[in-house]
Amino acid sequence: MTVSEPFALVGAALVAGDAEGTVLPERTVVVGRDGRIEAVQPADAEVPRGYRRLDVAGRFVMPGLVNAHVHLFSDGRPLSPLLVNERTAGVVAAVGRSPLGRVLFRKRAKANALAQLRSGVTTLRTVGDVAYEVVEVAEEVDSGRYPGPRILASGPLLAVTGGHGAPQIALISDSPWDARRNARINLRRGVKAMKIAATAGVTDARALGYAGRPEMTEEEMAAICEEAHTAGIRVAAHAQSSAGIRAALRAGVDTIEHGARLTPEIIELFHHNPRSLSGSSAFIPTVQACLPLARLDRSATGAGVVVKANAQMVLEEMLQGIQDARAGGVTIGMGTDAGVTYVTQYNTWRELDLMVRYGGLTPAEVLAAATRTNAAILGLDADTGTVEAGRFADLVVLDANPLDDFRTLTAPAMVIARGTVIDRPTVDRFPELDAQLDSL
Repeated sequence: MTVSEPFALVGAALVAGDAEGTVLPERTVVVGRDGRIEAVQPADAEVPRGYRRLDVAGRFVMPGLVNAHVHLFSDGRPLSPLLVNERTAGVVAAVGRSPLGRVLFRKRAKANALAQLRSGVTTLRTVGDVAYEVVEVAEEVDSGRYPGPRILASGPLLAVTGGHGAPQIALISDSPWDARRNARINLRRGVKAMKIAATAGVTDARALGYAGRPEMTEEEMAAICEEAHTAGIRVAAHAQSSAGIRAALRAGVDTIEHGARLTPEIIELFHHNPRSLSGSSAFIPTVQACLPLARLDRSATGAGVVVKANAQMVLEEMLQGIQDARAGGVTIGMGTDAGVTYVTQYNTWRELDLMVRYGGLTPAEVLAAATRTNAAILGLDADTGTVEAGRFADLVVLDANPLDDFRTLTAPAMVIARGTVIDRPTVDRFPELDAQLDSL
């Protein structure tokens, strides 16, 4: 079924996706030929003539998920040590950007984007690609070549020499002008998002306490933000320490990824950030990226002693950051870090579950973060994030209320992306990996 055929979802309970957990019984959602919602009305209201009726009585319809932190270069199974080893990094980068590598990673990006869609993610932002393969996939989806999620592609992230993600998925600079040049390169290649490595990370940590060490200077980050914001592009910053977060916010980044404990000064910067695109910034934790590495046995994860120790440190800091952000009224979004070890492309529901179990948020707050709040953070709230007239029909139809158990998202009855209906979507799963994650 294509968006050329208007339809109506009749009789479902509507999960609004607000922080109050509003559920409206027996509603009909009317979708026009352009893929946008024309009306949300009582189930007994008349459906326009010529519209196909889809009976969803007894089911629940919610806004499509918005995943703000995704990598499409991998499927979430443990990464080979060769891919993150400093001595082989140059070879890995060269192979990834070779003609054969471009074909391989474009194919992977498409497959992983479709896995996101079939698990209920109708919008995603990548935050570090091998090259510009995701830009190409996004263009194919937007042109109607095949149904897919709405994609904001970042291209390679921007890092310093020897920094996080460099050189495998990064352009490298060591001065404000070089950083500005790399931002311009990405913009010229058509990116719709940009990512900075403000601090060191976990997977490529080289010593105990390495993750979170500031890497890019405030001046370098400010140059990137100026270029991106001139083009209307939002900037995300990988930041896993208070010092890194403070510098990134002062430079004008729009979102802090992963995060750490927040001081009163940092909270104020989130609320009032004149150098950001909208005047304020948001916090996007990724519990799923650290929890398995920190809590599962190394014999299962393959993580070294240094990586596990850094994961434990970052997890503690991140969870404290969530509490600080909530208490300080900072806008909290949702991202999974899909593609890194133990974060599959189909397990977005796990991040929602972990934000409740470990982050202390309510299910309603988390679902709001993953739908309407993320849409606003990414500047897409005029098009998606809620189920109301004028928005695109980005919807998930479920057999149970997700606010009772996010696991119901593992088997959607339908996923609808910009008006295109996918019935009973399925994904390829990794049972052994899922069993380990279930133990958490």
